[in-house]
Amino acid sequence: MISELRHRDPLLFWIGASFMLLLLVATLLSIGDTRQILGLNPWIKPMKFTISTAIFLWTVGWFMPATGPYPRLRSLVRWTIGLAMLAEIPLVMIQSARGTTSHFNNSSPFDAIVFSIMGIAILLNTIAMFIFFGILRRDTPPGRAGYIWGVRLGVALFLLASLQGVLIVTNNAHTVGAPDGGPGLPFVNWSTTAGDLRIAHFFGMHGMQALPLIGFLSKSRNLVIATSIFWVAIMGGLLSMAMNGRPLLAL
Repeated sequence: MISELRHRDPLLFWIGASFMLLLLVATLLSIGDTRQILGLNPWIKPMKFTISTAIFLWTVGWFMPATGPYPRLRSLVRWTIGLAMLAEIPLVMIQSARGTTSHFNNSSPFDAIVFSIMGIAILLNTIAMFIFFGILRRDTPPGRAGYIWGVRLGVALFLLASLQGVLIVTNNAHTVGAPDGGPGLPFVNWSTTAGDLRIAHFFGMHGMQALPLIGFLSKSRNLVIATSIFWVAIMGGLLSMAMNGRPLLAL
């Protein structure tokens, strides 16, 4: 699978691999670091971001053969998302090394610039993914309907979750009903005392991996469509809980 992924999109493969190397670095740095940012070891956030970003880049790279005959647009997509993530992840690492937050941080001119650059990177990444959705192949080869529809609807869910991220930005925090940094679930740190907008965001974004896998295994377009409807309903429920200040799990 690794060699196939490298063959499908070498650029996204190697950028994703570099983030896995950064994951190892962040893990090693977390050992013995007694500082905390919002109640967590400062290297937890880089660990989460490197994992999720590598998965995202490798997923898009895997899907590249499912696009139509648009080589220039494919190149635009891969370079845009690759460079956008190469801008964001090192900034997350830098802020963690400095012992401060990377998101919603305007406490100094430097912190504000970092947050602005990250916002621009995410915006460009989202635009590139809209382009990617537009160049996905229109035909549905016999025997691959489940997988192709899984790719289409999976990318659509990713875009829906990206738009939901606007709520996090306008809220100027990911927690609703309490300050960021309170008690949370292990590692992900989703709030256990208030609403957390990250949960619906996370669930929607990873539909991009789940739906194609379901389609590939079942080979059923109808099952993929039904699952996507169910997925959106769960996203809506999770978002409603968060907006009403209710945690996923109250511990």
